[in-house]
Amino acid sequence: MKIVIIGGSGLIGRNLTAELSRQGHEAIAASPSSGVNTLTGEGLAEILSGADAVVDVSNSPSFEDAAVLDFFERSGRNLLAAEREAGVKHHVALSIVGADRLEGNGYFRAKVAQERLIKDAGIPFTIVRATQFFEFVATIIEAAVDGNRLVVPDADFQPIAAADVAAALAEVALASPRNATIEIAGPDRLPFRDFVARRIAAGGDHREVQADRAALYFGAALEPGSLVPEHVGAARLGPTRFENWLSAA
Repeated sequence: MKIVIIGGSGLIGRNLTAELSRQGHEAIAASPSSGVNTLTGEGLAEILSGADAVVDVSNSPSFEDAAVLDFFERSGRNLLAAEREAGVKHHVALSIVGADRLEGNGYFRAKVAQERLIKDAGIPFTIVRATQFFEFVATIIEAAVDGNRLVVPDADFQPIAAADVAAALAEVALASPRNATIEIAGPDRLPFRDFVARRIAAGGDHREVQADRAALYFGAALEPGSLVPEHVGAARLGPTRFENWLSAA
């Protein structure tokens, strides 16, 4: 199959391109650095010619509320229109578990808008909602610094390895469109604090990590289950455990 990965130069895109190539498919990583720009439409017609599937793992260069919404709406419209012209048979998009439960976060609102465009486009699709990546925990730590301690939301967390996300996306892209949303997550659901404490301890950092119900997650208030699959057992679980990933990293 010919599969185009939009956002192919990023973390998930690189892993996905490598995974599909290992399986013998023509995996093409598309990004502005390769001459494909979904915001302007540049290069889309050429790269999508003959494509069986498109996997959109692109990301906004700015996380400011208005900018991120504009990115996902504008790039989504351009990409879906080009796919219709090219006769693409399957549109796969990476989104976030709980995107529709965090209205206080502009990035999550933008992902919901992207999902809506996909569902209304008339192209067979599968939306894959993933929990946060193991690799993103470092960014969460930076945002949690409060003096000599870290303060994180008092909520559940179930992150997943980026490589496991890529493997799941590859499987979805090679299968028939579901015209539905599926969820993927890591194998362990634990309090937010546990993952953060283990991450910093692995680097020799023993600052106190405190859970606080009032702590915000990038501007949004969390309920205990905001960032994890709503129904236990309904999500596909990646095989990589956090402690094994930490050891390897």
